[in-house]
Order: sequence, then C-alpha cells, then structure tokens
Amino acid sequence: MTNPLLTPSALPYSVPDWAAIKPEHILPAAREAMDDQRAQWKGIATNPEPATVENTVVAFDKSNDVINRALAPAFTLFSSIGGPELEEIQATLGPELSEHTNAFWLDRRMFERFNSIDLGDADEETRYFVEDTLKKFRLKGIDLPEDEQTKLKEIDSELSRLEILFSQRATKAMDDNALIVESREELAGLSDEQIEGYKQEDGRFRLPLLNFTNQPLQMELTNPATRRALLDASLSRGLGDHDSSDTRQLVVDIAKLRAERAALLGQPHHAQVVAMKGMAADSQNIIDLLTSVARRAVHAVDRERSELMTLVDDDEQGNDLQAGDWTFYQEKLRGQVAVDDAALKPYLALSNVVEKGIFYAAEKLFGITFAPRPDIRGYVDTVQTWEVFDESGEAIGLFQADFYARKGKSGGAWMHSLVDQSRRAGTKPVIMNNANFEEPPAGQELLLTWDQVETVFHEFGHALHGLLSDTYYVSTSGTAVPRDFVELPSQLNEMWAYHPEVLAQYAVHHETGERLPGDLAAKLSASKTFGQGFATTEFVASALLDQAWHQIGAHEVPDPTSIEEFEEKALKDLGVYHELVPPRYRTAYFKHTFGGGYDAGYYSYMWAEVLVADIEQWFASEGAQKGDGGLNHEAGETLRRELLSRGSSRDPMESFTAVRGRQPRAEALLERRGL
Repeated sequence: MTNPLLTPSALPYSVPDWAAIKPEHILPAAREAMDDQRAQWKGIATNPEPATVENTVVAFDKSNDVINRALAPAFTLFSSIGGPELEEIQATLGPELSEHTNAFWLDRRMFERFNSIDLGDADEETRYFVEDTLKKFRLKGIDLPEDEQTKLKEIDSELSRLEILFSQRATKAMDDNALIVESREELAGLSDEQIEGYKQEDGRFRLPLLNFTNQPLQMELTNPATRRALLDASLSRGLGDHDSSDTRQLVVDIAKLRAERAALLGQPHHAQVVAMKGMAADSQNIIDLLTSVARRAVHAVDRERSELMTLVDDDEQGNDLQAGDWTFYQEKLRGQVAVDDAALKPYLALSNVVEKGIFYAAEKLFGITFAPRPDIRGYVDTVQTWEVFDESGEAIGLFQADFYARKGKSGGAWMHSLVDQSRRAGTKPVIMNNANFEEPPAGQELLLTWDQVETVFHEFGHALHGLLSDTYYVSTSGTAVPRDFVELPSQLNEMWAYHPEVLAQYAVHHETGERLPGDLAAKLSASKTFGQGFATTEFVASALLDQAWHQIGAHEVPDPTSIEEFEEKALKDLGVYHELVPPRYRTAYFKHTFGGGYDAGYYSYMWAEVLVADIEQWFASEGAQKGDGGLNHEAGETLRRELLSRGSSRDPMESFTAVRGRQPRAEALLERRGL
C-alpha cells in the first residue's frame, strides 16, 4: 500500500492528508525516508567531481525533502495527540533518528566537501549556510577520533531515548498529580460552570494541572487550603509519588550523559557547548545576564510582598502569606492598581483575539490578510485553517491553529512548521500554533485571561517568522535560527496586544459588543510592569536552574533522591532563591530542558528579550509615524525585510542591527520589565 507520509500530498499547499495517516504508517515511512536520505548523502560524499554549491549544498538541501514530508506530520501527532500507541512509536523512532543525523555530522567525507567549496561567487545566504554548517560539524564532534565518535553516537542515541521518556512522564505527571477535592465548599471562588466541569462520577472534584508551577486556578480559589494544596500538587510532580511519572532517575541519567558528551567535545560542561551554538557564545555571558537580572528581581519581590501583605492583613481567613497564595493576592491587588482578569475576560473572546487582534496587527504591519479555509481539515475537527495573502493578493501560505487541551497532548503552547518555505523547493509555508486552552461548551465563546492573550500573540510571532520567510534553502527557512534568537519575533509580537488601536479592535464584550472601557484600557497599558518582580524571579529561577544542571561534570551530578537539595542549593548560590516564588518549572517536570530542545538554553527567552526590548523602543521612536507607536507598514516592512524573512540566511546580529542601527543595550530589558 502507498504510505501517505511518503507520497506528496495532493491537498492545497501539500498540507498532510490527515484522514489517510495512521500511526502504523510512521515507522515504515521514517525508516524509508532515512534510507533515501542516506543514499543521497552517500552520492554527495562520493561524488568524484570537485565540491560546488550545486552538487553539495543544494544537493544536501534537497536530501531533506522526503524526510521532512514524513516526519513533520508524525511529530505533530506525537505532540498534539499523544497517547500510548504514539508514545511507543516516538520512543522507538527517537534513537534511530539520533543515529541517522550523526551519520551525517560525523562523516568526514561530507565535512571535507563542505570545507572545500569555493564561495567566491556565492550569495550571502549560501555563504552563511556553508559557514554555519562547518561550525556545526565541529561542535558535533567531526574532529574526534573514531572510538570517541562511536562513544558520542552511543550517548546521543541514549539521550534521545531518555529525553522522550522524560517528556512522556512529565506529561503523565500532569494527570497523575491532578488535585482531588472532596466538596464544593473547597472550591469557593470558582463559577458553578467550572465546578461542574471538574466534577467526577464519584461526586468528588478533579482539578487538572497545566505544565508550569503556579496554576491559574490559584488566582480564583478563595479557600487558602485548596490553592496551597493545588500548588503543592504541582510542585511534587515527578518526585516519586507516582511510579508512572517519576522522573528523578531520568534527570540524573540525562545530566550525566550530557556532561560526558561535553567532556568528549573538549568543553568544561554542556552549558558551554550550547552557548557556543548561539549568540551568547560563552556560558559565562549567560550567567552574567541572568544573575544581574535576578538581583533586581528578588529585591522587587520583597517590595511586592509588602504591598500584598496589606491585603493579607485585611483577609478574614488568616494573616500569613504562603507561596500558594501569592498569585491570588497579586490578582486582587491588580484589580486595585491595574486591571484583573475577572474584569477583562468578558472582553477577550478567543475568536476576536485571533481575527481582530493578531490578524489585524499583521495586516497593519505587513499588509497580509487571512481568509478562513474550512475545507482544509486538521487532525482533529477543532483545528482551524486560514489562507494567508500578501498585499498584492498573492497567496503566501497557510496558518493553522489547535488551541484546545486534550488528554495526551503536550502541555504549554508552541509553533511548528508542517511545510517549510523554500524558493529552491518551490514550497509555501504551512505553519501551526498549538495551545492548551480549556475547550468551551459547544456554541460558547472561550474567554481568555490576559496571560492567554499574550500567549496567542507570542506564538503568532513565531508563526509570522515562518509565514514571512523568504529563503532559497529549506535548511535556512523560517525559525531555523540560533535558539537564543528564535524567541525574538514571538516576544516582540506581544507588544501589539497592548497597542491602543489593536486593543480597540479585539477587546469587545462577547455579549454586548461594547468596546473595552477607556479606564480599563488605560489600566491595562499601565499594568505591563505590574508584578514583574514575581514574574521575573519565577523565570530566572528556572533559567538558572537549567544552567546549574548543565555546568557540572558527570561526577558532580547528585543521586536521584537529592534532586530537591541540589535545586535549593543552586538557587541560593546563584542569588535567586525566594521561599514565596518557586521556579516556573522545577527540575522533575522541566520539559524544556530535560525533554530536550532547550537544554542549557532556557535562558534564550531572556537573551532574546534584550533584543526585543531594544526593537520595541525603535518602534516607539524611529519606527513611529504621527504617534502610532510603530503600527505602520513602513516599520513592519523594515522588520519583515531585515529580520523576519531572513531565516538563517545571515548572522542574526546582522539582522538585529539592520533594524536597530546599532548593537543591543542590555539595559533595555530592565526598562521593559520596570526593574
């Protein structure tokens, strides 16, 4: 039978034919695609002709076409659907893919061909692609002797297996650690609809967990015992209460293997290996940035605690303040000095945030428009699809969104590409955003919190990076940039959520059609820096925890029962420990780092935010026209031409300076956060 993961899709934009794709197609397709790619690699490596751009660089880029077609839908199903069958397939495939990619990066013949290409007449994108590829060869161990390369392959294969298992267990931990509540009285503060939604068949109530530490329900629960119990349930994930989601041994094994891998590569620790791949270049630069911000943030937490205590003292239910109470009282204070979610939510319908928020800002900045394509289906019925048009009317790609949570789906929110843009391949992008919002009853609008609104804008910033890509190679397309640069477009796009003109479009009462009152809009704008001591400390604690685990040697990794002690000591030593502010992610459920992808790289959100803060200031100054805050086509076109369209076609700092006109100022980050 024809495998739909290997056959070019006949659907518009080559979007996957989800109705035809079954789990049993994945492993055969992936293995055939790997065989096909290795055959192409062998042809390149053994070509008797001298290496040229066409017979080496272009040929290598072409070798990705079949395997991308097979794997993009597969990994979409792994993350967005999940479940035991897909998890087993992913666990099998991961080590095989690791071995496959190492076959390229540890092939001396391939390295020598890239290294011998005459780049004299090459264009900027090709030149940077070749230089970046040679750098990756060296960082991946091409210069190691054969026996050490063999060891490296073994480590990479085992790491792939362990990281997949960690991610699966961390997802399972959200289910295992859901808080069970006996009575409705314990859920005071929640609406009747919410309470009924959490009710089980046995009459008890089950409060689900989201992937980060502090849970949104803590802001609503008026019973302090319940909100504290909810935080405790969240914090204890992966620490052995449930065998099915115990991640402690996995953490230790992963940390040791990464340390051993770094030693093989001649580096002091894994954090240095990662830093060398990005803009940071050196891990000490990362520590310097994070600790300098941490000092300011922890001091701000103490100031914020004093403000919260005025509310705690007036509370009839007790005058102590525990970690589980912080966001509850912070939300009450927000209602006094800024604007709280209870007042905002009626004005924040998801459909408006999307179609009159992110789409409106994108049209004003880049001239692109979005038309619904209900005929193009997703892997579940709730996936929505829009066709994207340039200002000339030319169709440039598809945007799809899967906003709702489901059992088995990975936590959090993310963007990924189903089809990459490439002039060489003649492909237009198909870009997806995923989130984990609670699906509303049929026929009802989903009303968002402000944090969720920012999430929609954030992930759409990544989507724009993919949709507006204009590169020749697939390998340099869209978000294929250094990890500490990739968060720039996403964080930058958050600024438009606050822009008065954009806000006036999407912040409309879901029942009356009334626009968000002026006083609330003004408070919202003023609230950008509200609670930033807490928010920054929460983030930096996780980023420094990530660094701590990856700046040690294999012999320094603690045993599984000492993970919590290691965590507390690291946070205290790095000056970011605060008893009322747990890290946004603790070690045992920190999927960014132990699930792979952001290992020793969680700092990149803050590194990129330095660049974001500086470009935000550019929009408000040089990019602005007649007081519009930069919401105009000229400013948007500059950002699109010099940064969003470039992918990895040149050094990312060149793209930044092409917009800003100079190097970034680290102080801009502190100014952005009000610190």
